[in-house]
Amino acid sequence: MTGSAEKARVADGGLCSALLARCAGLPPAPTAIAHPCDEVSILAAVEAAAAGLITPILVGPEHKIRAAAEAAKVDISPFRLAPAPHSHAAAALAVGLVRSGEACLLMKGSLHTDELMHEVLVPDTGLRTGRLISHVYLMDVPTYPRPLLITDGAVNIMPSLEEKRDIVQNAIDLAHVLGIARPKVAILSAIETVNPRIPSTLDAAGLCKMADRNQIVGGLLDGPLAIDIAISPEAAAEKGIVSQVAGYADILVAPDLVAGNILAKQLTFLAGAHAAGVVLGACAPIILTSRADSERTRISSCAMAVLVAAAQMAKLPQALVGG
Repeated sequence: MTGSAEKARVADGGLCSALLARCAGLPPAPTAIAHPCDEVSILAAVEAAAAGLITPILVGPEHKIRAAAEAAKVDISPFRLAPAPHSHAAAALAVGLVRSGEACLLMKGSLHTDELMHEVLVPDTGLRTGRLISHVYLMDVPTYPRPLLITDGAVNIMPSLEEKRDIVQNAIDLAHVLGIARPKVAILSAIETVNPRIPSTLDAAGLCKMADRNQIVGGLLDGPLAIDIAISPEAAAEKGIVSQVAGYADILVAPDLVAGNILAKQLTFLAGAHAAGVVLGACAPIILTSRADSERTRISSCAMAVLVAAAQMAKLPQALVGG
């Protein structure tokens, strides 16, 4: 099946179609896939390659990769195999391929996320930059009128105020890649007032002041805001909250990983949202696939990572959405 036909098959409207449309014309991104040794991870690589998004480099034990491909009934003969004896070595080699410039994306296979991220974070041989590494979900929620970014629900467990500054900036930078010129950022808590007994309200106030002092740039921040106030103009009006962000958030910043993870999965499994995700702040975008991900989610996540990489190389096509 050709790349364009595959794109049409998986893009059945909404977020996936919009992301794939923006990737049209971009060359496939060389992608180091760490330890793709089960059916789901090898399928993710083949699907993204068929959609014209990536050129996979399959990194790991060759016999396990070939066995996974046979079980999944997919042809991996067009792809480069980079042998590594086990998952730890595969993670290190995949990161090394990105560092050397042979790959411009990093993708998780069938190893644990911690195992891959450990190699990403190694000081001398990893992919660290001066920015904290964080995860952002892009959600297409049927009941919400615009794309919704949620951070951080996958990497940073209990981020400090300083770490939240980078988490917010990473999300704003992604919003810019998606064409949202001045994203509205809601710093979430349980209430809208600062209460010293609720640390997330103090962090929210600090982040807003950081934005006032240009320590965070490119977005419009407000917080603390409860989730209903962040996304519902009616709830904001009922509570008398006057804000350019309240009711119209583009980005939701969770107080910690647990809250962000629950929020994103709740929207996916209870509200029928379509999600994509990417890890930012490293030398290259990182795709963290999951066994529970749908094909649309895997394709959308790859497409979003391709757009981030293209933006980093100043080859970004026209915007996905209005700002």
